[in-house]
Amino acid sequence: MASKILYVCQEITPYLPETEGSRLCRALTQAMQEHGNEIRTFMPRYGCINERRHQLHEVIRLSGMNLIIDDNDHQLIIKVASIPAARVQIYFIDNDDYFSRKAVLADDEGSYFPDNDERAIFFARGVLETVKKLRWTPTVVHCHGWFTAVVPVYLKRVFADDPIFRDVKVVVSLYGDGFPGELDPGFGAKIAGEGVKDKNLSILDAPSYENLCRFVMEYADGVVAASPDVDPKVLDMARASGKPMLEYQSPEAEDFFDNYNRFYEAIQ
Repeated sequence: MASKILYVCQEITPYLPETEGSRLCRALTQAMQEHGNEIRTFMPRYGCINERRHQLHEVIRLSGMNLIIDDNDHQLIIKVASIPAARVQIYFIDNDDYFSRKAVLADDEGSYFPDNDERAIFFARGVLETVKKLRWTPTVVHCHGWFTAVVPVYLKRVFADDPIFRDVKVVVSLYGDGFPGELDPGFGAKIAGEGVKDKNLSILDAPSYENLCRFVMEYADGVVAASPDVDPKVLDMARASGKPMLEYQSPEAEDFFDNYNRFYEAIQ
């Protein structure tokens, strides 16, 4: 059974340096397309991405919407590029306030940007509003990386009655991508300001990495251990959640992509 899979990714190679997550997102999108699934793939247009080298161009018909985050207007810009070797198209969420800096999530000293919470909210909202404009109805939304953590709550609370997303299943992949300390303490309130009414927002009163994972799993229909380095507490949480789970396997395994395909089918 072919699925329509929306991939929401924190990073994808070759647009960013190779990491466990960026390699997997690149390989998985191609493999699932080759398995006969229809896919759409989104990532942020971080300022360190070389637009000329990777031939990004703006999609005027999808751009121009204003998104309000914490009472401030931010223009949504959509760009697109293709990975020729994979025949995979990537949509990029862009905005001058959040994504013009020449870095991903942290500065040159390794300090995480204080507005990463708002950047994640903007990214999530931008992806889902763009999919609505595309009039494309996914059956599965697969989120990769903690930066995508707002997408599941929006799908289950803000867009739950939208015909585009009404029947969608949400898969969350866990990586060893923890961050020190906490995100902005107003993170939960900003999500609530987007129209989310949910008791689980109290989990984000202390928005640590562990609590963010706990929060996102509340809205997942399936969980994937995508790395051997997932935080043990987060892994225990996932196993105890009762959600369908795909345990870690090496990307070199012969049936690696087949198992993903079967997992998508099993949760629908």
